[in-house]
Amino acid sequence: MHSIVNPYKYMDDNKEKKFIENNRQTTISISSKETQLPGLLATPYCIFTVMCYNVLCDKYATQQMYGYCPSWALNWDYRKKGIIDEIRHYGADIISLQEVETYQFYHYFMPELKLDGYDGIFSPKSRAKTMAENDRKHVDGCAIFYKSHKFTLIKEHLVEFNQLAMANAEGSDHMLNRVMPKDNIGLAALLRTTEGAWGDHVPTDPAQVQQLILVCTAHIHWDPEFCDVKLIQTMMLSNEIRSILDQVGQSFRPGHKSDSSNVHLLLCGDFNSLPDSGVIEFLSSGRVASDHRDFKDLAYKSCLQKISGCDKPNEFTHPFKLASAYSEDIMPNTNYTFFFKGIIDYIFYSKQSMVPLGLLGPLSADWFREHGVVGCPHPHVPSDHFPLLVELELIPTIGTSNGLISRR
Repeated sequence: MHSIVNPYKYMDDNKEKKFIENNRQTTISISSKETQLPGLLATPYCIFTVMCYNVLCDKYATQQMYGYCPSWALNWDYRKKGIIDEIRHYGADIISLQEVETYQFYHYFMPELKLDGYDGIFSPKSRAKTMAENDRKHVDGCAIFYKSHKFTLIKEHLVEFNQLAMANAEGSDHMLNRVMPKDNIGLAALLRTTEGAWGDHVPTDPAQVQQLILVCTAHIHWDPEFCDVKLIQTMMLSNEIRSILDQVGQSFRPGHKSDSSNVHLLLCGDFNSLPDSGVIEFLSSGRVASDHRDFKDLAYKSCLQKISGCDKPNEFTHPFKLASAYSEDIMPNTNYTFFFKGIIDYIFYSKQSMVPLGLLGPLSADWFREHGVVGCPHPHVPSDHFPLLVELELIPTIGTSNGLISRR
Protein backbone atom coordinates (compact mmCIF):
# COMPACT_ATOMS: atom_id res chain seq x y z
CA MET A 1 0.00 0.00 0.00
CA HIS A 2 1.30 3.44 -0.90
CA SER A 3 1.20 6.63 1.12
CA ILE A 4 0.65 10.12 -0.23
CA VAL A 5 3.40 12.37 0.99
CA ASN A 6 3.27 15.90 2.37
CA PRO A 7 3.52 18.64 -0.27
CA TYR A 8 5.64 21.74 -0.39
CA LYS A 9 4.00 24.63 -2.16
CA TYR A 10 5.97 27.08 -4.21
CA MET A 11 5.67 30.81 -3.78
CA ASP A 12 7.56 33.71 -5.30
CA ASP A 13 7.57 36.47 -2.67
CA ASN A 14 9.72 39.54 -3.39
CA LYS A 15 11.21 37.52 -6.25
CA GLU A 16 12.77 35.03 -3.83
CA LYS A 17 11.91 31.39 -4.43
CA LYS A 18 10.73 29.77 -1.23
CA PHE A 19 9.14 26.47 -0.43
CA ILE A 20 6.45 26.50 2.22
CA GLU A 21 5.49 23.35 4.06
CA ASN A 22 1.73 23.37 4.41
CA ASN A 23 1.40 20.51 6.88
CA ARG A 24 -1.03 18.46 4.86
CA GLN A 25 -1.95 15.31 6.68
CA THR A 26 -1.88 11.92 5.03
CA THR A 27 -4.75 9.58 5.74
CA ILE A 28 -4.11 6.01 4.71
CA SER A 29 -6.96 3.54 4.37
CA ILE A 30 -5.58 0.03 4.17
CA SER A 31 -8.31 -2.12 2.68
CA SER A 32 -8.55 -5.87 2.87
CA LYS A 33 -9.19 -7.39 -0.53
CA GLU A 34 -10.03 -10.60 1.27
CA THR A 35 -12.99 -9.01 3.04
CA GLN A 36 -14.07 -6.46 0.43
CA LEU A 37 -13.54 -8.36 -2.79
CA PRO A 38 -13.58 -12.08 -2.03
CA GLY A 39 -11.99 -14.45 -4.50
CA LEU A 40 -9.79 -11.81 -6.12
CA LEU A 41 -6.59 -12.17 -4.09
CA ALA A 42 -4.67 -13.68 -7.00
CA THR A 43 -6.09 -11.30 -9.58
CA PRO A 44 -3.69 -8.80 -11.23
CA TYR A 45 -4.40 -5.23 -10.29
CA CYS A 46 -3.30 -1.72 -11.07
CA ILE A 47 -2.94 1.23 -8.72
CA PHE A 48 -3.43 4.81 -9.86
CA THR A 49 -4.12 8.24 -8.37
CA VAL A 50 -6.92 10.69 -9.17
CA MET A 51 -6.98 14.42 -8.45
CA CYS A 52 -9.99 16.73 -8.47
CA TYR A 53 -9.29 20.45 -8.25
CA ASN A 54 -11.24 23.66 -8.85
CA VAL A 55 -8.44 26.08 -9.75
CA LEU A 56 -10.48 29.33 -9.43
CA CYS A 57 -10.70 31.03 -12.81
CA ASP A 58 -9.02 34.41 -12.99
CA LYS A 59 -12.19 36.33 -13.80
CA TYR A 60 -13.81 35.14 -10.56
CA ALA A 61 -10.78 36.02 -8.40
CA THR A 62 -11.81 39.59 -7.66
CA GLN A 63 -10.95 41.87 -4.75
CA GLN A 64 -14.67 42.29 -4.12
CA MET A 65 -15.02 38.55 -3.55
CA TYR A 66 -11.65 37.86 -1.91
CA GLY A 67 -10.77 41.15 -0.23
CA TYR A 68 -8.86 39.34 2.50
CA CYS A 69 -6.27 38.13 -0.04
CA PRO A 70 -3.52 40.55 -1.16
CA SER A 71 -4.05 41.67 -4.73
CA TRP A 72 -0.64 40.36 -5.80
CA ALA A 73 -1.57 36.90 -4.49
CA LEU A 74 -4.87 37.01 -6.41
CA ASN A 75 -3.08 37.81 -9.65
CA TRP A 76 -3.28 34.90 -12.09
CA ASP A 77 0.39 35.04 -13.05
CA TYR A 78 1.19 34.39 -9.39
CA ARG A 79 -1.53 31.84 -8.64
CA LYS A 80 -0.98 29.75 -11.76
CA LYS A 81 2.55 28.89 -10.60
CA GLY A 82 1.25 27.58 -7.29
CA ILE A 83 -1.51 25.62 -9.03
CA ILE A 84 0.76 23.93 -11.56
CA ASP A 85 3.40 23.22 -8.90
CA GLU A 86 0.77 21.60 -6.70
CA ILE A 87 -0.47 19.48 -9.60
CA ARG A 88 3.08 18.49 -10.43
CA HIS A 89 3.95 17.68 -6.84
CA TYR A 90 1.28 15.00 -6.60
CA GLY A 91 1.68 13.79 -10.18
CA ALA A 92 -1.75 12.16 -10.23
CA ASP A 93 -2.37 9.70 -13.06
CA ILE A 94 -5.79 11.24 -13.79
CA ILE A 95 -6.60 14.90 -13.12
CA SER A 96 -9.99 16.59 -13.33
CA LEU A 97 -10.04 20.38 -13.17
CA GLN A 98 -12.87 22.89 -12.98
CA GLU A 99 -12.90 26.64 -13.69
CA VAL A 100 -10.16 26.35 -16.28
CA GLU A 101 -10.19 29.35 -18.61
CA THR A 102 -10.21 28.40 -22.29
CA TYR A 103 -7.10 30.42 -23.11
CA GLN A 104 -5.25 29.06 -20.09
CA PHE A 105 -6.04 25.46 -21.03
CA TYR A 106 -4.50 25.78 -24.48
CA HIS A 107 -1.65 28.15 -23.62
CA TYR A 108 -0.71 27.13 -20.09
CA PHE A 109 -2.13 23.92 -18.61
CA MET A 110 -1.87 21.77 -21.72
CA PRO A 111 1.67 22.83 -22.71
CA GLU A 112 2.92 22.58 -19.13
CA LEU A 113 1.38 19.19 -18.40
CA LYS A 114 2.48 17.76 -21.75
CA LEU A 115 6.01 18.23 -20.46
CA ASP A 116 5.11 15.83 -17.65
CA GLY A 117 3.66 13.17 -19.94
CA TYR A 118 -0.01 14.12 -19.83
CA ASP A 119 -2.57 14.47 -22.56
CA GLY A 120 -5.92 16.09 -21.98
CA ILE A 121 -9.33 17.23 -23.13
CA PHE A 122 -11.31 20.37 -22.39
CA SER A 123 -14.64 22.04 -23.01
CA PRO A 124 -15.81 25.52 -22.03
CA LYS A 125 -19.26 26.28 -20.65
CA SER A 126 -22.00 26.39 -23.24
CA ARG A 127 -22.08 30.20 -23.41
CA ALA A 128 -18.82 30.12 -25.39
CA LYS A 129 -20.73 29.03 -28.50
CA THR A 130 -22.58 32.34 -28.66
CA MET A 131 -19.55 34.58 -28.13
CA ALA A 132 -17.05 36.32 -30.34
CA GLU A 133 -13.65 34.66 -30.42
CA ASN A 134 -11.99 37.29 -28.24
CA ASP A 135 -14.59 36.82 -25.52
CA ARG A 136 -14.77 33.06 -25.92
CA LYS A 137 -11.20 32.54 -24.77
CA HIS A 138 -12.07 33.86 -21.31
CA VAL A 139 -14.92 31.39 -20.71
CA ASP A 140 -14.09 28.76 -18.12
CA GLY A 141 -14.82 25.07 -18.36
CA CYS A 142 -13.76 21.58 -17.33
CA ALA A 143 -10.61 19.66 -18.20
CA ILE A 144 -9.43 16.07 -17.82
CA PHE A 145 -5.76 15.13 -18.01
CA TYR A 146 -4.30 11.63 -17.97
CA LYS A 147 -0.80 10.17 -18.17
CA SER A 148 -0.47 9.03 -21.75
CA HIS A 149 1.86 6.12 -20.97
CA LYS A 150 -0.81 4.62 -18.70
CA PHE A 151 -4.04 5.46 -20.52
CA THR A 152 -5.31 5.80 -24.08
CA LEU A 153 -8.23 8.08 -24.88
CA ILE A 154 -10.94 6.15 -26.71
CA LYS A 155 -13.63 8.80 -26.87
CA GLU A 156 -14.68 12.05 -25.24
CA HIS A 157 -18.19 13.26 -24.48
CA LEU A 158 -19.54 16.73 -23.71
CA VAL A 159 -22.63 17.02 -21.50
CA GLU A 160 -24.46 20.34 -21.93
CA PHE A 161 -27.11 20.73 -19.28
CA ASN A 162 -28.95 23.59 -20.99
CA GLN A 163 -29.43 21.51 -24.13
CA LEU A 164 -30.63 18.52 -22.12
CA ALA A 165 -33.04 20.71 -20.17
CA MET A 166 -34.53 22.01 -23.41
CA ALA A 167 -34.85 18.51 -24.86
CA ASN A 168 -36.52 17.10 -21.76
CA ALA A 169 -38.68 20.02 -20.63
CA GLU A 170 -41.98 18.24 -21.40
CA GLY A 171 -43.70 21.61 -21.21
CA SER A 172 -42.36 22.41 -17.74
CA ASP A 173 -42.00 26.17 -17.29
CA HIS A 174 -39.67 25.58 -14.36
CA MET A 175 -37.37 23.46 -16.50
CA LEU A 176 -37.30 26.13 -19.18
CA ASN A 177 -37.01 29.12 -16.84
CA ARG A 178 -34.80 27.76 -14.05
CA VAL A 179 -32.73 24.88 -15.44
CA MET A 180 -32.23 25.70 -19.12
CA PRO A 181 -30.59 29.16 -18.65
CA LYS A 182 -27.73 27.66 -16.61
CA ASP A 183 -24.87 26.76 -18.95
CA ASN A 184 -22.88 24.39 -16.73
CA ILE A 185 -21.31 21.34 -18.34
CA GLY A 186 -19.97 17.89 -17.70
CA LEU A 187 -17.08 16.29 -19.57
CA ALA A 188 -16.32 12.59 -19.90
CA ALA A 189 -13.29 10.71 -21.18
CA LEU A 190 -13.41 7.01 -21.94
CA LEU A 191 -9.91 5.76 -21.16
CA ARG A 192 -8.31 2.40 -21.74
CA THR A 193 -5.44 1.21 -19.57
CA THR A 194 -2.13 0.26 -21.15
CA GLU A 195 0.61 -1.96 -19.77
CA GLY A 196 2.11 1.15 -18.21
CA ALA A 197 -0.80 1.36 -15.78
CA TRP A 198 -0.06 -2.04 -14.28
CA GLY A 199 3.53 -1.60 -13.14
CA ASP A 200 4.83 -4.99 -12.03
CA HIS A 201 1.37 -6.57 -12.12
CA VAL A 202 0.64 -6.81 -15.85
CA PRO A 203 -2.02 -9.46 -16.62
CA THR A 204 -0.95 -12.30 -18.89
CA ASP A 205 -4.15 -11.93 -20.94
CA PRO A 206 -3.69 -8.95 -23.32
CA ALA A 207 -7.46 -8.35 -23.32
CA GLN A 208 -7.39 -7.98 -19.56
CA VAL A 209 -4.68 -5.34 -19.75
CA GLN A 210 -7.05 -3.00 -21.58
CA GLN A 211 -9.49 -2.01 -18.85
CA LEU A 212 -12.04 0.69 -19.65
CA ILE A 213 -12.46 3.61 -17.26
CA LEU A 214 -15.05 6.32 -17.82
CA VAL A 215 -13.75 9.48 -16.18
CA CYS A 216 -16.38 12.16 -15.81
CA THR A 217 -15.98 15.62 -14.35
CA ALA A 218 -18.59 18.32 -13.86
CA HIS A 219 -19.09 21.78 -12.45
CA ILE A 220 -22.65 22.05 -11.14
CA HIS A 221 -24.49 25.38 -10.74
CA TRP A 222 -23.36 27.36 -7.70
CA ASP A 223 -26.36 29.31 -6.36
CA PRO A 224 -27.89 27.83 -3.14
CA GLU A 225 -31.26 29.28 -4.16
CA PHE A 226 -31.25 26.89 -7.12
CA CYS A 227 -30.85 23.58 -5.28
CA ASP A 228 -33.46 22.16 -7.67
CA VAL A 229 -31.21 23.02 -10.61
CA LYS A 230 -28.22 21.36 -8.94
CA LEU A 231 -30.13 18.13 -8.40
CA ILE A 232 -31.63 18.10 -11.89
CA GLN A 233 -28.24 18.79 -13.51
CA THR A 234 -26.82 15.86 -11.55
CA MET A 235 -29.69 13.62 -12.66
CA MET A 236 -29.13 14.64 -16.28
CA LEU A 237 -25.43 13.90 -15.87
CA SER A 238 -26.23 10.45 -14.50
CA ASN A 239 -28.52 9.72 -17.42
CA GLU A 240 -25.86 10.83 -19.91
CA ILE A 241 -23.30 8.58 -18.22
CA ARG A 242 -25.72 5.70 -18.57
CA SER A 243 -26.16 6.48 -22.28
CA ILE A 244 -22.40 6.65 -22.77
CA LEU A 245 -21.93 3.28 -21.09
CA ASP A 246 -24.71 1.77 -23.19
CA GLN A 247 -22.91 3.01 -26.30
CA VAL A 248 -19.67 1.51 -25.05
CA GLY A 249 -21.38 -1.83 -24.51
CA GLN A 250 -22.90 -1.78 -27.98
CA SER A 251 -19.56 -0.98 -29.56
CA PHE A 252 -18.16 -4.16 -28.05
CA ARG A 253 -21.10 -6.33 -28.98
CA PRO A 254 -23.49 -4.76 -31.52
CA GLY A 255 -27.08 -5.88 -31.22
CA HIS A 256 -26.70 -7.29 -27.73
CA LYS A 257 -27.63 -5.85 -24.37
CA SER A 258 -24.71 -3.87 -22.98
CA ASP A 259 -23.24 -4.49 -19.55
CA SER A 260 -22.10 -1.24 -17.93
CA SER A 261 -20.41 -3.19 -15.12
CA ASN A 262 -17.61 -3.87 -17.61
CA VAL A 263 -16.59 -0.21 -17.39
CA HIS A 264 -15.06 1.30 -14.26
CA LEU A 265 -16.56 4.69 -13.41
CA LEU A 266 -14.92 7.74 -11.86
CA LEU A 267 -17.04 10.83 -11.22
CA CYS A 268 -15.17 13.90 -9.99
CA GLY A 269 -16.16 17.50 -9.71
CA ASP A 270 -17.33 20.62 -7.99
CA PHE A 271 -20.95 19.74 -7.30
CA ASN A 272 -21.58 22.90 -5.25
CA SER A 273 -23.58 20.68 -2.90
CA LEU A 274 -23.12 19.80 0.76
CA PRO A 275 -23.05 16.19 1.97
CA ASP A 276 -26.67 16.38 3.21
CA SER A 277 -27.99 17.65 -0.14
CA GLY A 278 -30.21 15.83 -2.60
CA VAL A 279 -27.33 15.80 -5.08
CA ILE A 280 -25.07 13.76 -2.82
CA GLU A 281 -27.91 11.58 -1.57
CA PHE A 282 -28.74 10.72 -5.18
CA LEU A 283 -25.15 9.95 -6.17
CA SER A 284 -24.31 8.01 -3.00
CA SER A 285 -27.48 5.97 -2.56
CA GLY A 286 -28.58 5.67 -6.18
CA ARG A 287 -31.99 7.19 -5.47
CA VAL A 288 -33.77 10.34 -4.43
CA ALA A 289 -37.42 10.83 -3.51
CA SER A 290 -39.55 12.61 -6.10
CA ASP A 291 -40.76 14.95 -3.33
CA HIS A 292 -37.28 15.71 -2.01
CA ARG A 293 -37.09 19.18 -0.47
CA ASP A 294 -34.45 20.25 -3.01
CA PHE A 295 -37.05 20.10 -5.78
CA LYS A 296 -38.79 23.00 -3.98
CA ASP A 297 -42.26 21.52 -4.65
CA LEU A 298 -41.96 22.63 -8.25
CA ALA A 299 -43.66 20.71 -11.05
CA TYR A 300 -40.74 18.70 -12.41
CA LYS A 301 -42.02 15.17 -11.99
CA SER A 302 -43.01 14.28 -15.56
CA CYS A 303 -39.84 15.60 -17.17
CA LEU A 304 -37.66 14.06 -14.45
CA GLN A 305 -39.23 10.66 -14.99
CA LYS A 306 -38.25 11.01 -18.64
CA ILE A 307 -34.71 12.04 -17.71
CA SER A 308 -34.17 9.30 -15.15
CA GLY A 309 -35.81 6.56 -17.21
CA CYS A 310 -37.27 5.32 -13.93
CA ASP A 311 -40.77 3.87 -13.77
CA LYS A 312 -41.03 4.14 -9.98
CA PRO A 313 -43.67 6.74 -9.09
CA ASN A 314 -42.10 8.10 -5.92
CA GLU A 315 -38.36 8.15 -6.60
CA PHE A 316 -35.70 8.67 -9.21
CA THR A 317 -32.77 6.28 -9.45
CA HIS A 318 -29.47 5.60 -11.19
CA PRO A 319 -27.83 2.19 -11.70
CA PHE A 320 -24.29 2.99 -10.59
CA LYS A 321 -22.90 1.69 -7.32
CA LEU A 322 -20.79 4.65 -6.29
CA ALA A 323 -18.86 5.48 -3.16
CA SER A 324 -17.32 8.79 -2.16
CA ALA A 325 -13.57 8.63 -1.63
CA TYR A 326 -13.79 11.22 1.15
CA SER A 327 -15.90 11.47 4.29
CA GLU A 328 -16.61 14.53 6.42
CA ASP A 329 -14.38 13.34 9.26
CA ILE A 330 -11.39 13.21 6.90
CA MET A 331 -11.89 16.44 4.95
CA PRO A 332 -14.05 19.00 6.82
CA ASN A 333 -13.86 21.57 4.00
CA THR A 334 -13.05 21.50 0.31
CA ASN A 335 -14.02 25.15 -0.31
CA TYR A 336 -12.61 27.64 2.19
CA THR A 337 -13.48 31.32 1.91
CA PHE A 338 -14.29 34.03 4.44
CA PHE A 339 -18.00 33.74 3.63
CA PHE A 340 -18.33 29.98 3.15
CA LYS A 341 -16.54 26.89 4.37
CA GLY A 342 -17.81 23.45 3.46
CA ILE A 343 -17.57 20.27 1.42
CA ILE A 344 -18.71 20.74 -2.17
CA ASP A 345 -16.05 18.84 -4.18
CA TYR A 346 -16.15 15.05 -4.51
CA ILE A 347 -14.52 12.02 -6.06
CA PHE A 348 -16.88 9.07 -6.57
CA TYR A 349 -15.72 5.68 -7.79
CA SER A 350 -17.21 2.29 -8.72
CA LYS A 351 -17.16 0.55 -5.36
CA GLN A 352 -17.53 -2.91 -6.92
CA SER A 353 -14.26 -2.66 -8.81
CA MET A 354 -12.11 -0.06 -7.07
CA VAL A 355 -10.66 0.10 -3.57
CA PRO A 356 -9.30 3.34 -2.05
CA LEU A 357 -5.81 2.92 -0.60
CA GLY A 358 -4.79 6.46 0.32
CA LEU A 359 -6.23 9.95 0.62
CA LEU A 360 -4.74 13.41 0.82
CA GLY A 361 -5.97 14.93 4.06
CA PRO A 362 -6.68 18.56 4.96
CA LEU A 363 -4.35 21.37 5.74
CA SER A 364 -3.52 21.48 9.44
CA ALA A 365 -6.06 23.48 11.45
CA ASP A 366 -3.12 24.76 13.51
CA TRP A 367 -1.62 26.28 10.37
CA PHE A 368 -4.79 28.31 9.78
CA ARG A 369 -4.90 29.49 13.40
CA GLU A 370 -1.21 30.32 13.67
CA HIS A 371 -1.24 32.37 10.47
CA GLY A 372 -4.66 33.96 10.98
CA VAL A 373 -5.92 32.63 7.65
CA VAL A 374 -9.62 33.53 7.38
CA GLY A 375 -10.08 32.27 3.83
CA CYS A 376 -8.46 31.26 0.59
CA PRO A 377 -6.91 32.12 -1.83
CA HIS A 378 -3.91 33.02 0.29
CA PRO A 379 -0.29 33.70 -0.68
CA HIS A 380 0.42 30.03 0.11
CA VAL A 381 -2.89 28.58 -1.17
CA PRO A 382 -3.59 29.45 -4.83
CA SER A 383 -7.32 28.61 -5.03
CA ASP A 384 -10.36 28.88 -2.79
CA HIS A 385 -10.73 25.10 -3.20
CA PHE A 386 -8.40 22.42 -1.88
CA PRO A 387 -7.36 19.63 -4.23
CA LEU A 388 -8.70 16.15 -3.56
CA LEU A 389 -6.40 13.21 -4.20
CA VAL A 390 -7.18 9.52 -3.88
CA GLU A 391 -5.12 6.44 -4.62
CA LEU A 392 -7.26 3.62 -6.02
CA GLU A 393 -6.67 -0.02 -6.69
CA LEU A 394 -8.54 -1.25 -9.75
CA ILE A 395 -9.74 -4.85 -9.77
CA PRO A 396 -9.74 -5.91 -13.42
CA THR A 397 -12.43 -7.46 -15.49
CA ILE A 398 -11.48 -10.69 -17.23
CA GLY A 399 -10.89 -10.99 -20.98
CA THR A 400 -13.06 -13.45 -22.92
CA SER A 401 -12.72 -15.09 -26.30
CA ASN A 402 -15.42 -12.95 -27.95
CA GLY A 403 -13.57 -9.73 -27.24
CA LEU A 404 -15.84 -8.69 -24.40
CA ILE A 405 -14.64 -8.24 -20.87
CA SER A 406 -16.56 -9.52 -17.89
CA ARG A 407 -16.05 -9.71 -14.15
CA ARG A 408 -14.92 -12.95 -12.60
